[in-house]
Amino acid sequence: MAELAAGARMAGRKPTLPVVLSRIGLYGTITAVSLATLFPIYWMLVCTFQPNLYTLHWPPPLIPVALTFNQFGPLFQNHPLAVWLRSSLFIASIAMVTCTILTVFGAYALSSLRWKLRTAYGMFLLLIQMLPEILTIIPLYVIYRRLDLLDKIPAVSAIDAAFTLPICIWILKNVFDAVPAEVLDAAVVDGCTELSVLWKIVLPLSTPGLVAVAVVSFFSAWNEFLFASIMLASQDNTPATVGIPTLKMFGFTPVEQYMGAGLLFSILPVVFYLSMQRYIISGLTAGAVKG
Repeated sequence: MAELAAGARMAGRKPTLPVVLSRIGLYGTITAVSLATLFPIYWMLVCTFQPNLYTLHWPPPLIPVALTFNQFGPLFQNHPLAVWLRSSLFIASIAMVTCTILTVFGAYALSSLRWKLRTAYGMFLLLIQMLPEILTIIPLYVIYRRLDLLDKIPAVSAIDAAFTLPICIWILKNVFDAVPAEVLDAAVVDGCTELSVLWKIVLPLSTPGLVAVAVVSFFSAWNEFLFASIMLASQDNTPATVGIPTLKMFGFTPVEQYMGAGLLFSILPVVFYLSMQRYIISGLTAGAVKG
C-alpha cells in the first residue's frame, strides 16, 4: 500500500522544467520532420490540381487559388501513360514473384541448412548488394543482345529481381532464424524432408517476412530506371519511370501533367504498402530480438 501511495504522489507531481523542455524539443522535432516529409506530397497535389499559371507564378501560392481537373485528359490522350503504367506493373509483378520464390530457398539455405560455405555465401550476398548497378549495365547489355533478350519485360524483371535478392534473403533469413529449432527438429523426427519442413512449417510461420520481401522487391522494380531505359526500347514496353520524363517539351514544362503523372504513378504502390503495412512492420522486425 505504501508503494502505491508513493507512486500516486509521484504521478500527481507536476513535471519539472527540464522534463517540459525535453518534451517540447521531442514533439517539435517530430512535427518538423513530419512537415518536411509531408510537404512534397502536399505540393505535388497542389501542382496537380492547380492551373499551371498559378504554379509558375513567383512566389507560388501555398494554398491553391483555383482548381482544375483538365490535366488528366491530355495526359492520357497525348501520351501513352496507361501503357507506361501497365509495363511498370508487369515488370514489378514479375520481379516480385521471381524474387520472393528465390529468396525463400536462399534464406532457408542460409538460416537452417548446415554446409561449409554458408558464411562465405552470406558475405558474397553482402558484396553483391554493394555493387553499383552502373558497373554491370554494359556486360549485361552485351549478354542480352547476344541472347536476343533486349526489349523483353521478363528479362528486365529478372535483372531487377537479381539486384533485390541479396537484401531480401537477409530480411527473410532473420525471419527464419526466429522459428524455434525444436519445431524444425520435431518435424524431421516425424519424417518430414527439408522441403516438407520448409513448406509445411517454416513458410506458414513466416508470412509477415514473405510479405515484407514481396513489397521490397515490388518497390525496387517499380522505381527502377537504369536497366529499363537501356534494355527496353519499344513504346509498348516502356515503363512509367522512363516514359514520364519524356513529358517535357522544348521551351515548355507542363508542370500539372508532370505532377499528375507522378500522382498516378504513386497511387498503386502507396495502396499496396498501406494494405500490407501490418505485415511489413512485423516482417522487417522479426528476428531482431531472439529469446
